[in-house]
Formats: sequence, structure tokens, C-alpha cells
Amino acid sequence: MNYLKTIKSIIAIVFIAFLASCSGGGSKPKQAGTAPASELKSTTVEVNPEAQKLLKFLETTGDYVNSRSFPSLIKASAVYKELDGKIKIIDLRSKDEYAKGHIKGAVNVEFSKIPDYFSNVIKPFELDKIVMVCSSGQVSSYATSLLRLMGYGNVYALRWGMSGWNKNFAKDVWLKEVSDKYEGKLELTENARASSTDFPQMNSGKSTGEEIITARFNGLFAAGYADAFITADKVFEKPKEYYTINFERKDKYDAGHIPGAMRYKTNGTLGIITEMESIPTNREVAVYCGTGHNSAFVAAYLRLFGYNAKAVLFGNNAFMHSKMLQDKKLLSWLPFTENEIESFPYVKN
Repeated sequence: MNYLKTIKSIIAIVFIAFLASCSGGGSKPKQAGTAPASELKSTTVEVNPEAQKLLKFLETTGDYVNSRSFPSLIKASAVYKELDGKIKIIDLRSKDEYAKGHIKGAVNVEFSKIPDYFSNVIKPFELDKIVMVCSSGQVSSYATSLLRLMGYGNVYALRWGMSGWNKNFAKDVWLKEVSDKYEGKLELTENARASSTDFPQMNSGKSTGEEIITARFNGLFAAGYADAFITADKVFEKPKEYYTINFERKDKYDAGHIPGAMRYKTNGTLGIITEMESIPTNREVAVYCGTGHNSAFVAAYLRLFGYNAKAVLFGNNAFMHSKMLQDKKLLSWLPFTENEIESFPYVKN
């Protein structure tokens, strides 16, 4: 009898231990990497109504900035092949620059008059491509970004601008601006972002997303592009005055960046509330990438929302060109050299 009681007691103990292990009781350690619920909660700040409407409108119209077509750049060779097709080339340079040489068939349109030109002069959607052209490719990238966000899905910026078309245009622009003068001042430390804050107050007074973007679009073109860009010299001279955004891959950021710069993901920033709320609304924002093209697209998007964003002219090419050449294969850099320049004909008038 005692023997049977002993057996029953052992079975009971084993059964209770089994239940405890299945239910996760006892002193079972937490799984590695599991964060408390409080740490998993979003730290987002409530977004103001106009910014919410603009975000929603851009999302419903295709979320261009997170699509495969962002940024919309086109090479000179591709444009040259299509000159006889249904293509419109819009030259944003000054009248004097245009007269000294431009692509055959290109029309010279003042930057501030682009909205009217698209609305009242041409029929954009009857064309296969509309190519925006400037001296370096950066002003045209800024314009292209705004036009794409407005729904003109066939607009492209000419990569490198006229500098990539013919060496006669590159010698005083890209070939003159590449530099390695700040390579010795690059930082390797990863910097923390600012605390979350609401999006800028646009105060457009409009009631729908479409009305808001139209007002912002027209206002940005009317204001011109001078304030949308900044030189590397200014940023390196007083880096603490700017909230600097490195819009590149992590390995490129880790290889050396502007002092104080924070890295933002190329496909995980724009239109994402938690990311954009870490960009201050009370500071000048300097955005840079390898060539200045992508950052011009980004600056346009941020300025559409009211951020005081500026693209660093010529990107990394303006201050670490030698390092880009040295690590070209390792980090897939795109340093500007004479190899990027075509010898395509141009006309004068």
C-alpha cells in the first residue's frame, strides 16, 4: 500500500512539473531580444491636420517617394537616343546659359513659371518623357521631385545636367566643384537624432490634401530654388548650426560623414511619420548624398511639408572625392569623372 502511495506521489509531482513547464511558469528566463511592451510603443507625436491631409493625399496617389521610380533620373545617353521621339526637354538655366549651348529642341523655361507651363502651355500626359535640365542636375532634380509629387509621372531629371552632355559644360561646373578638401574632417561617430516633434505648421488655409499640395507646389516654384541648396563649405564651417541628414547606405555613412550628421534610410524615411518627426522644424536641415541628386529630391519633399531643408550641392563629391575614387568598388560610390561626360552635339542661339 505504501509502495502504491509513493508511486502516485511521484506521478503527481512529475505531472505538476510538466504543466508548469508548458505554461511558462517558474523561473523561465525571458527570450533574448524581447523588449517590454512599454518600449515597443510608438513615440509619435500627434500630426497637425494639414500635414495629415497632405500625407494621406500623397499616399493615395502612389507614394512616389517610396516607389522604385524615386529618384527619377535619366542618363544623357538615353535622352540622346530619344530626341526624335515624343520627348520634351525643359532647360531651367538662365537665358544666357541657354543661348551659349543647349540640347536640340530644348525650350528655356524660367523656374518660377514651371507650374503655368505644365498647366497651360503643354499637354504633359501626351508626351512619353519630359526631361528637366540644368547645369549640374541638382536644380532639375529638385524641380522633378515636386512635379512627380504633383502627379506628373513622366518627368525626369538629366543626371549630371548639361555637364554630362558635353565637356564644354562640365569644365566650369562638375569638373570644377569636385574636391577632397574636407576628407580630414570626416566623422566616424554615429550620432543620435533629435526628439520627436510635430510636422511643420504649413498654415495654407486649405481644406483638402489636393488643395494643400497645389498651394505648396505653386509657392515653392514661385520662391525659386536658391534657398533649397547649400554649399559643403557652409556646413563644414559651422556644422553645429545645421541638422545634417546623411541620405545614404549605412556602410557609406560608417566610412565617414559630415560632423554631427545623422543617417536616414533611403527607403525608410519620407512619408513615415516616426522618421519625419525626428527632423526638427526649428533648424536648418542640410541633406546630402553622394552626388546631390537624391538629396535634391529629398529636400523638395521636405520643403513641400514646410521643413527648412537644403540639399548640399554636389554631395560627397564636393568634399571627399578622392576617398570616393579609392573606395568606388567597395562602397559603390559614384564619383564624377570625365568618364561620366558624353560628347553629344548641342545648338546655340
